[in-house]
Order: sequence, then C-alpha cells, then structure tokens
Amino acid sequence: MTLEAEVDALRKVPLFRGIDATKLRLLAFISDRTHFAAGEELCRQGEDGDSAFIILDGEADVRVRTSDGEKTVARLEQYAIVGEIAILCDVPRTATVVAATEMDVLTVSKDDFLRLLKEFPDMSLEVMRTLAQRLERTTQDLAAQKASGTAA
Repeated sequence: MTLEAEVDALRKVPLFRGIDATKLRLLAFISDRTHFAAGEELCRQGEDGDSAFIILDGEADVRVRTSDGEKTVARLEQYAIVGEIAILCDVPRTATVVAATEMDVLTVSKDDFLRLLKEFPDMSLEVMRTLAQRLERTTQDLAAQKASGTAA
C-alpha cells in the first residue's frame, strides 16, 4: 500500500475525518504497517497501551473479561481505530482485541501520536470533537438500554 493509499484510508477513519491531508500524510508516514493472522492478539486487556491500531483491512473482535469469563462485545471493521483510549488517557487497555480475520493495520505509537497533537492544535481539537460525539452517542445508547430494561 502506498503512502497516498494509507492517507485515503485514514480519511475514512471517523477520528481523523476532519483533519487535512497534509497532517494525515504525516500520520501515515510515522505509522508502521503491521499484519496480524486470524486469532492473533493486537492488545490485551489490562496492558499498558503504547500504540493505537487503525484497521486497513480485515476485522477484529473486542473482548472484555467479565465475572462469567471473557465475552466478545464488538466486532471492528475496516477503518476503525482501536487502542486510542489507552494512548490518550494513560490507562490500561480496556479490552482485548483479537484478529477475527487476516488483518492489515497501521500502528501509531503513543509518543508519535501525542507529538502530532501537541504540534498541531487543530488536530487535537478535531480528535476531541470526535471523542465527545462518541461519548454523547454512548450516553444516549446507555439511556435507551436503561429505559428498555436491557442495561446491566
């Protein structure tokens, strides 16, 4: 995949949708392309997070430990980003992510990502907007589940 193809892929990631092409080109340039075989772990719940993963191709399952054992709570597809919470908040990984199929991902290190956000405040603002929209959607989903009696 060329750098321009990776930039096109980054444009399709909701977290980066409002960021200009020059900065996406820089993000693609500092990222590492990694291949995962089906069943291979990208990250494990509880680990320190030192990178985020952008799915270029393939699918991954998000698994969370519960009192009843590990449960799959979501499936991520092409252009999803995973691991961004751990690199932005300095908290342990909140879930285990396992390749459900063969996968190609861009791996962005925490240090490089934070350096970009510090250097380009408009990029930080766009990331904050996207994360705030996600939080708002999650809050609405939880309220709807609670209202229907399906929330834990």
